Amino acid sequence: MYLLAALPFTITPMMASIVAFIGVFGVIASVIFILQDASGKDIEDRLDVLAGKKKAASSNAPQVTREVLVKEGMKGLAGFSDRIMDRFTSIKLLFVQADTNMKPEVFLMIMVVCGVLGTSATVFLRAPLPFYPLAFVVSAILPFGWLMFKRSRRFKKFGKQLPDAMELVARALRSGHSLNSALKVVVDELSDPIAKEFNIAFEEQNLGIPIEDALKHVYLRVPNMDYKFFVMAVAIQRQSGGDLSEILDKIGKIIRDRFRIMGQIQALTGEGRISGIVLMALPLALFVAVWKLNPTYVMLLFTDELGRKMVAVAIVLQILGAICIKKIIAIKV
Repeated sequence: MYLLAALPFTITPMMASIVAFIGVFGVIASVIFILQDASGKDIEDRLDVLAGKKKAASSNAPQVTREVLVKEGMKGLAGFSDRIMDRFTSIKLLFVQADTNMKPEVFLMIMVVCGVLGTSATVFLRAPLPFYPLAFVVSAILPFGWLMFKRSRRFKKFGKQLPDAMELVARALRSGHSLNSALKVVVDELSDPIAKEFNIAFEEQNLGIPIEDALKHVYLRVPNMDYKFFVMAVAIQRQSGGDLSEILDKIGKIIRDRFRIMGQIQALTGEGRISGIVLMALPLALFVAVWKLNPTYVMLLFTDELGRKMVAVAIVLQILGAICIKKIIAIKV
């Protein structure tokens, strides 16, 4: 701050907006450069093979031709997004966990379009220039928030269906069905998402995959702790024997009791959650209201050095307050 005060010129909102834009553009360019540099060695080797300067590493390797290179170059955004998804496999897993058929390149394009629309809305509302980069970032994150919301909702629905699935499997085992056919009973009697996941496990074991591995694959797509108990019970029973139906009944009862306790906790912590929402939203609402009434008064927070310090301190305190409230109301069962 002292260095900024010693500058021979004044930092205007226009200059701050330009600097923020250059910073965001630099981060994006750096990511692109890193991704391209990581695969640059492979591209150079393939070009040397095409030019005749080097031989292919093995005869079984795919032949490098001009047609192949042109075809790969025409992939455009799809190829770039695939490289990103290969680097961040956990991001690709999010699409599977959210049960969406959207392609990664389409999702990235939607994020860019949302960022542009958010910035356009900010321009239309004649907001101050420093809000333009913020509007772009917030609007671009909205599709990712939708993806996480869909994933979380699917996980919750899977967890609520799990006690019924445990009881169905236990009843099927008592009536003489094998574990494989008991999974099919769950597929026929219950709805998605648990029916879809158990159907995938049923089809995998039909193709020769051990049922323990097929059930573990379901846990990768739906990381539910209660379901992990089911997988462990199946694995132990397959190795050492025992009454699996009785174990599944106990697991189902424990899950139902835990849901009952969680409902009581949600009721008792409702006041804390509402207080947190109000305390987080109140400063933003007051800022927007005062900005509409007197824009010049509010802009001192961005043009004056003391105002910028106050905004930074307020943001830090807001984040700390949100973390503290979340820690207070988050009770693990």
